[in-house]
Amino acid sequence: MVSSVERRYRYAYKPVVFLACLIPLAWAVAAVLQGAGIAALHVPGLGPDPVRRVLGIFGHSALNLLLITLCVTPLRQLSGNAQLLRLRRMLGLFAFSYALLHFATYVGPFQGFSWNAIVKDLVKRPYITVGFAALVMLVPLAVTSTNAMMRRLKRRWQSLHRLIYVIALFGVWHYWWQVKKDIREPLIYAGLLATLLGWRLWRRQRQQRQQRQQRAAAAAGPAAATSRSAPPKAQETA
Repeated sequence: MVSSVERRYRYAYKPVVFLACLIPLAWAVAAVLQGAGIAALHVPGLGPDPVRRVLGIFGHSALNLLLITLCVTPLRQLSGNAQLLRLRRMLGLFAFSYALLHFATYVGPFQGFSWNAIVKDLVKRPYITVGFAALVMLVPLAVTSTNAMMRRLKRRWQSLHRLIYVIALFGVWHYWWQVKKDIREPLIYAGLLATLLGWRLWRRQRQQRQQRQQRAAAAAGPAAATSRSAPPKAQETA
């Protein structure tokens, strides 16, 4: 039977998170329609360079959701609420979707589908190469996010999805490199990522230390029992 907690996550929390993840896309679409004079809702405009603004909205959303996805495991460990893991897959898929929209905006409206200009950018601007590499690594994670692929890959699934750490690093790197002067915001992202990765490293070292202590205690137990059960040696006579 489905518990009340599971029902709340399935029918309340997940839909709310789903709608929240759609806000950046809805804002970008509404702003573009408003700029074209066919929008029904008034939203903040995209400024003098709307294509670059939309590119930034999608890029920031992808990076934000990537870091939020990495927050799920520490929050679950701290709170003991395993139901939080139900949100992780959806957050990860939204991160991939926004990264894909970011790339599509760059290829289409920004570069006008000029593959020569795109190739030159990849060579001239290394941060674009790093961002493209992060997107490529996201593809197998999105493809293998289903329960069927988890069952098929088994332990290999977990090894594959550890790529998320490299992807997050590349995402922050991509953002940092393209900022020319004010690096305060990229520095915040880098600090958050370092905290999330540092937490995982600390937890792993702690678990390994506990496992070593348990193995040592288990090995010492039989040895102590044997020494207690052994008969005392006869006292030597002079």
